[in-house]
Amino acid sequence: MIWICATCAGETADRPTPPAECAVCEDERQWVPADGQRWTTLDELRAAGTTISVTQVEPELWGLRASPEVGIGQQTMVVRTPEGVLLFDCLGYIDDETVELVRGLGPTLAVAASHPHMYGVQTEWARALGDVPVLVAERDQEWVRRVDPLVELYDERREVAPGLTLHRVGGHFRGQAVVEWATGNEGRGVLLAGDAIFPNPDRRSVSFMRSYPNRIPLSGNVVQRIAAQVETLHFDRLYNNFGAVVPADAKRIVRFSADRHTAWVRGDHDDLT
Repeated sequence: MIWICATCAGETADRPTPPAECAVCEDERQWVPADGQRWTTLDELRAAGTTISVTQVEPELWGLRASPEVGIGQQTMVVRTPEGVLLFDCLGYIDDETVELVRGLGPTLAVAASHPHMYGVQTEWARALGDVPVLVAERDQEWVRRVDPLVELYDERREVAPGLTLHRVGGHFRGQAVVEWATGNEGRGVLLAGDAIFPNPDRRSVSFMRSYPNRIPLSGNVVQRIAAQVETLHFDRLYNNFGAVVPADAKRIVRFSADRHTAWVRGDHDDLT
């Protein structure tokens, strides 16, 4: 039986009973419900009426959302290139209808996640889409709870297709990754940032955190490192893992936000507090 954490939606290995705890949720970046660890299964979710909605976000980019939300409630991003399709940040649920829809977009090249909170049932998706690779950043290998022959590790970058590349930027997790879709947005480029870089409600700035639910910040040095790395990539638009977007001028906004973050944690504005 494959068990799914009800809080983060990460999948386990095949085992007769669920683990006593979810290591991902026990970590300081996540949380365990007040009433304790809970597990579910695909059969239970299906019986409860879980469905998946599909939205075309922009040309050649689709978003998948589960309803009711499963785990953290991320939006899977499905990118189509002439060579095939990448699924990024897989849901903790899967159904036949959505698998057929994704298959209809072209051959699936791989599934990947920005970080362990977004693993979902990535192996189930990979198997259903033709036993495609599950791409995992080597520095996050310890968090993979379903070790499978489909899992392929990469180090700093992994090209999935021409113009579609995973880059390790670290920060939230050591293996935190983003996707550079250089040919998206009519050639202006798109960055699928997970929550390494998180659009704020004002749409004019972004945030960088070690833990969003527990409000643990990153240091100024790390934020500067992340900003400097993504500045070398080609993008003008940025999406997070919940559908929020910086629609244009995103590279400038990342630089502005990184400098603002660094100034505040350094104490430059203590006189305002």
